[in-house]
Amino acid sequence: MQQQRVSENVIVSVSAPVATLTLNRPDKRNALSLQLMRDLTAAFRAAGQDESIRAIVLKAAGKVFSAGHDLSEFPGRDEAFYRELFDTCVELMTEIQSVPQPVIAQVEGMATAAGCQLVATCDLVVAAETATFATPGVKIGLFCSTPMVALSRAVPRKLAMEMLLTGEPIDAHRALAAGLINVIAAPDKVEETVATLIAKITRFSPFVIGLGKRAFYRQAEMAQDDAYAFTKDVMTRNAAADAAREGIAAFLEKRPPKW
Repeated sequence: MQQQRVSENVIVSVSAPVATLTLNRPDKRNALSLQLMRDLTAAFRAAGQDESIRAIVLKAAGKVFSAGHDLSEFPGRDEAFYRELFDTCVELMTEIQSVPQPVIAQVEGMATAAGCQLVATCDLVVAAETATFATPGVKIGLFCSTPMVALSRAVPRKLAMEMLLTGEPIDAHRALAAGLINVIAAPDKVEETVATLIAKITRFSPFVIGLGKRAFYRQAEMAQDDAYAFTKDVMTRNAAADAAREGIAAFLEKRPPKW
């Protein structure tokens, strides 16, 4: 049964086991206003707490995935406003990587600045072959410093610096080669490709997927010795959990596991 909640900023559609969050400001090129970021954070948090949801798709209404921050909110503001804005942005990006479900960005248009940051933050990305990606803040005197965090963790440093220093976009094929996205699809096959990816993931234990996702982000920035110390504890707890016991028993008994 599908449930849908439509707001000015975000459409939330749940058809278990998938929740789809749609940026809903197509007339503003899905610019990330302060309120949109708050609404999107709340939507991710709610989906993350729903045990019927096994995967979350982030997509956008209209022809542009997201043009980044809503620059119409910037003029005449003081430093306190900007701090609140970027605090809220960081909270959103952190929430995406904190929810236990895999988050898949479905990108069918341009993703720039904080919009590109959104893409780089998601766990997996399926993009139309016509999609483009850019961090053009340098062109307007506002360096893409927070987008840089996600971008530089997703692509090689030289490419990240090129994108940040020139502001020029890269196409989907270059983004794929660099590791910013996972799959390119023809424009009329993007949704189908996302569904195929979700089907591959939701075959497995949601407990194990959530545990693995959290561990991945925690160990990614650790020194190797620290990462091994952390992940051996994770694997110890995982091996003692019901999901692993069932999965291993099913493998040995040559039957499908019952998660």
